[in-house]
Amino acid sequence: MTTTAELETLVREAAVILDTAAERFVAGHGADGVVFKGGKDFATEEDLAIERMVVQALTERTGIGVHGEEFGGPAVDSGLVWVVDPIDGTVNYAAGSPMAAILLGLMRDGEPVAGLTWLPFMGEKYTAVTGGPLFRNGVAMPPLPPADLSDVAVGLGTFNVDWKGRVPGRYRLAVLEKLSRITSRLRMHGSTGIDLAFTAGGILGGAVSFGAHVWDHAAGIALVQAAGGHATDLSGASWTPDSPSVLVAAPGVHEQILEVLAEVGDPEDYR
Repeated sequence: MTTTAELETLVREAAVILDTAAERFVAGHGADGVVFKGGKDFATEEDLAIERMVVQALTERTGIGVHGEEFGGPAVDSGLVWVVDPIDGTVNYAAGSPMAAILLGLMRDGEPVAGLTWLPFMGEKYTAVTGGPLFRNGVAMPPLPPADLSDVAVGLGTFNVDWKGRVPGRYRLAVLEKLSRITSRLRMHGSTGIDLAFTAGGILGGAVSFGAHVWDHAAGIALVQAAGGHATDLSGASWTPDSPSVLVAAPGVHEQILEVLAEVGDPEDYR
């Protein structure tokens, strides 16, 4: 079993690596898409280069395998595994928007035990290991206090109302509509990692992700849990790497959003 002190050492090593990667991240802002992955999804040259850089450095300096968005890697439930998203918010990044991040989570047997989220254009760095606290730019943050949904901003994943995929667009619209009746402070940043980090840091009271990719969620879930928040899927079940969705929120807000989602019903009802 990896101790807390060992996890903290690994996070410090990883932070140095992400600082180096962030230089390339900033230099490549506005990069063109070069690898199309289906539909309108693409990766930039910087996605590929940063992932290669981070994977090589982490492997050499920590001896732990890395599973990346672009190139894959060891199974995320096989002992200790780093999970990296080199550029979260690729569309934002390619368009020149600052709403993009580098995400790095450390999984132990499929459970997030440490997280790092770098927001290079904002000068923000979030780190944590299991048990907390959350650190923002190296400063320990107090645990998230209980809050009320009507008083907080909530991040929401992007969508097209006509999407027919795993989580239909009309279901997503229904979630937005129901939430807006309680809080008018809905935010759509176009970066799941930013939504999760902002929830951990108390900027958002919660965030809804309709996605299922482990690299979008591992780092942020570690941050939220270390901050004293809750992380589940949209049904309220405990999050795992196989979860189809993510809901993170402060105490109190999490329960209220789950009530809203229960009123919305099953995504299959919206096809």
